Amino acid sequence: MQEDTHIVIVGNGIAGITAARHIRKRADCRITVISGETDYFFSRTALMYVYMGHMKFEHTQPYENWFWKKNKIELINGWVTSVDFDSKSLSIGGNQELYYDKLILATGSTPNRFGWPGQDANGVSGLYSKQDLDYIAEQTKTTKQAVIVGGGLIGVELAEMFHSRGVKVTFLVREKNFWDIVLPEEEAKMIDQEIIEHHIDLRLETELKEIETDDQNQVVAVITNSGERIDCQFVGLTVGVSPNVSWLKESGLEINRGIMVNEYLETNIPDVYAIGDCAEHQKPPTGRRPVEQVWYTGRMMGETLARTITEEKMAYKPGVWFNSAKFFNIEYQTYGQVKPRIEAGEEQFVWQSADHKKLLRVVFDEKSMAVLGVNVFGIRMRHEVWDDWIVNQKKINFVMEHLDQANFDPEFYKTYEYDIRDQFNREFDFMTIKNTKPSLFKRLFA
Repeated sequence: MQEDTHIVIVGNGIAGITAARHIRKRADCRITVISGETDYFFSRTALMYVYMGHMKFEHTQPYENWFWKKNKIELINGWVTSVDFDSKSLSIGGNQELYYDKLILATGSTPNRFGWPGQDANGVSGLYSKQDLDYIAEQTKTTKQAVIVGGGLIGVELAEMFHSRGVKVTFLVREKNFWDIVLPEEEAKMIDQEIIEHHIDLRLETELKEIETDDQNQVVAVITNSGERIDCQFVGLTVGVSPNVSWLKESGLEINRGIMVNEYLETNIPDVYAIGDCAEHQKPPTGRRPVEQVWYTGRMMGETLARTITEEKMAYKPGVWFNSAKFFNIEYQTYGQVKPRIEAGEEQFVWQSADHKKLLRVVFDEKSMAVLGVNVFGIRMRHEVWDDWIVNQKKINFVMEHLDQANFDPEFYKTYEYDIRDQFNREFDFMTIKNTKPSLFKRLFA
């Protein structure tokens, strides 16, 4: 790549910044990153901890402010309002023009709103951007009661945030159990109980109908689909996100839900690429969704595209699906494919602790016995171990026998592999596996 090539990246989230860093490692070209959200890249997943007082906002920034100048990555704080693909130019804030040779669109997501009366009132917000965090912090200074709408990962984060400040929270979830469009019933009910135990008023199978406001357009209550009125001073809308592409609808880019890209993350316009939450794959990799709004997929797309742009063309191959989260005190990891309901040709093994705070679900192929995926709650498991087992189609009996290798809970934590294998042997006695309790020495020094 020539040194005078100018690469412009719109968006300074994980996808855009990963692309910038890896392009810089491989080429000496000019790189400019544009964002109106913040001056510098920050960890979006840490926003809740800023609100809860666990850290300051600057602690969410992985790189020192001097990092960008040292690595010759130019930063522009501003919103891109339009793109002219014919002249290869961008308009920033309506009064600044910037030309590019190659353009990377990494514009992220925007929270969903579904036309509820009152959804644009004062005291209503999602939790996605730094601006959302600032708005929530200001609006909830005197909040006594809050209502959260939507039973996903951001919803439970917002519930924990408000709970940490002593705000009474009512949580409206339209599904039968929390996040049961993703989680099997046992897992969903376990999280229901965890939420309730933290004194959150969880209302299952309940939807928002309307947000009531006063004569200052300030939230005062919500009305549910059953007609119940719930007093509140703040409403958190956490009903998912959509690709942030509405401003590009008439630009000539091929757009469906997101910006359509091929396996090389190229759009229908030459020298224009899309990565992260805003990208939609024309032919998703096997077992993956066309739009995947997850931190690690944005990072992988950024690194993959950096190679393609610097003349080592590489297709995007995300590998085995994984994700992680935290529901108050219960940590969650998932690797491979674990659907809410088991499908034809699949078998599963489920173990749950007596206190319903820990759970392991392993899904495997009914004929080959090869492991397909795992859900883990309350026990920390090693990503690289499960990735290897799934990629190499290790059989369920092998996985159970070597389960200790995946555990990375800290020293002196109680281990559950013996109990898990004991139940497995009772349920699948036709392939009984060796089961011994690990010694303390092995636990500490393995």
